[in-house]
Amino acid sequence: MSKVIDKIVKEFKSWTWHHLFIFVLTFMAYAAFHGCRKSFSNIKDELAENFTPNTTYFPYDTWQKETTFANKDDADVFLGELDSLFLFAYAFGLFVNGALGDRLNLRYFLAFGMCGSAIVTFIFGYLGAAYHVRKTIFYQILQFFNGLLQSIGWPAVVSIMGNWFSKSSAGFVFGIWSANASVGNIIGSVVLAQVLNYGYEYGMLLNSLILFCVGLIVLFCLVVHPNEIGLENPDQQERVETLGQEDNDPLLPSNKVAVQQPKPISFIQAVLIPGVIPYSLAYACLKLVNYSFFFWLPTYLSQGLHWKDDKSVEFSNFYDIGGIFGGIIAGIVSDCIGVRSPVVGIMLAFSVGTILCFNYFSGVYNVTVAILFINGFMIGGPANTISTAITADLGKHEKIMGNAEALATVTGIVDGTGSVGAAIGQYLVGVINKKAGWQYVFYFLIVMTGLSIVCIIPMLINELKYLFRRRPDPRRYSPIGSQAEPEEVRS
Repeated sequence: MSKVIDKIVKEFKSWTWHHLFIFVLTFMAYAAFHGCRKSFSNIKDELAENFTPNTTYFPYDTWQKETTFANKDDADVFLGELDSLFLFAYAFGLFVNGALGDRLNLRYFLAFGMCGSAIVTFIFGYLGAAYHVRKTIFYQILQFFNGLLQSIGWPAVVSIMGNWFSKSSAGFVFGIWSANASVGNIIGSVVLAQVLNYGYEYGMLLNSLILFCVGLIVLFCLVVHPNEIGLENPDQQERVETLGQEDNDPLLPSNKVAVQQPKPISFIQAVLIPGVIPYSLAYACLKLVNYSFFFWLPTYLSQGLHWKDDKSVEFSNFYDIGGIFGGIIAGIVSDCIGVRSPVVGIMLAFSVGTILCFNYFSGVYNVTVAILFINGFMIGGPANTISTAITADLGKHEKIMGNAEALATVTGIVDGTGSVGAAIGQYLVGVINKKAGWQYVFYFLIVMTGLSIVCIIPMLINELKYLFRRRPDPRRYSPIGSQAEPEEVRS
C-alpha cells in the first residue's frame, strides 16, 4: 500500500495547474451532461400527467383531439420506451463517436455534443411544454438525437483524462473524478426541485442553459493533450523513467528517449483487447440496474410509495451520493491491492442484498435514505469503476503498446455495450411494472446484478489467483494495467 501512496504522491507533485484545470473542467463537462439527462427522469411523473386525460381541467372531448394515453400506466410504458430509445441512440453513438474521438479534435467534438444536447433538451422540455405539444413522434425524435449528442461526452472526457493522468494511479484519480455523473445528477435534481412548483419546463430550461454555458467554456479553454502546451504525457514519462533505470549507458539520458506517436486502432483490434468483452458484457447488465434506479427511482418514490414529487426528487439524490463514495472507495482499494475485479465482484454481491432490502423495507424516510445510500454505494461504485478506471486500464493495455489513441474507442465499446443493456432494461422495467408491479421489477434487477458478476468470473478467478500467489514483497507490486503486471492478470 505504501508503494501505491508513494506513486500517488509522486504523481501529485508532478501535476501543474493545467492538470487541476483539466480535472475540474472535464468533471464539470460530464456533470453538466448528466444534469440535463437527470432532468428527464425527474419529470416523468409530470409528463405522465400531461399525457393523461384530466377532466378536472379540460373536457374529455378536448383530450381526444390530442395524441395521448388513456391512463398513467400506458403513459409510463411510453416513457419507458423513450428511455430505451434514448439509450439505443446513445449506445449506437458511443460505438461511432468513440472511434471518431480518436480521430477528431476532442475540444471541438465535445463542445459540439454539449451545446447540441443543450439545445435539444431546451426544445424537449421547455418549448414542448410552452406550446403544449402532445405528439409522441415529437418527443421520440428529440430523444433519439439527444442520445446521439450525449454519447459524445463520455468517450471524449475519459480520453482527455487518460492523456493527462497516468494509469499507475488511475483508481485513485478516476475514483474521485467518476463522481461527476452523480454530482451532475444531484445538481440537476436540485435545480429542478427549486422550480418544480412553477412548472417542470423551467427546470429543463435551467439545466440546458448550464450545459450550454459549460460547452462554451470547453470550446474556448480545453487543452486536449499536455503535448499541446509542451508538457510530457504521464505514461510516456513513466516508460521513459523505466527505460532510464534499466539502461546504465551514460551516453543515453533517461529523459531523452524518443517515443513514436501511435496511430488509432481499429474497432476489431479494440474488441480483441483482453478483458474488453467480459467487462463490456458485465457493464451491460450493471448499467441496466444502475440506470433503472437513475430513470425510475423518482417515479417509484412518487407512485410506489406515494411521496410528493419534490420529496421524490430530493430523496433520489441519496442514491447518487452513495455512488460518489462507492466509486472513490472502490478506486482506492483496487489501486492498493493491484487488481480491480475482486473489488467489483464483492460490492456487486452485497448489492443483491441491498436491492432486496430496498424492496421490502423502503417507505419510512430515514430507512429509505439509508438503503438508497447503500444501494448507490454498492451499485454505483462498481459501475463507476468499470466505466472509468478499468476502461482506462483496457485502453492502455500493453498488447497495444500503451496506445493512448485507443482509449476513446475502448471507452465507446464498453459504455456502448452497457447502454444497449440499459436500453433494453428501461423498456422491460416499464412493462414489468405494468404487468406485475414494482416488486417484480426489483427481482429483475437482482437477476441482472447476478449476471454482471457471472460475466467477470474469468477475470475474477485470474486476479484472485494472483492475489493469493503473490508474496508480500513490495518490489513485486504492480498496479493493474502496468507494464510489469503478472501473466495471470494479463491473460
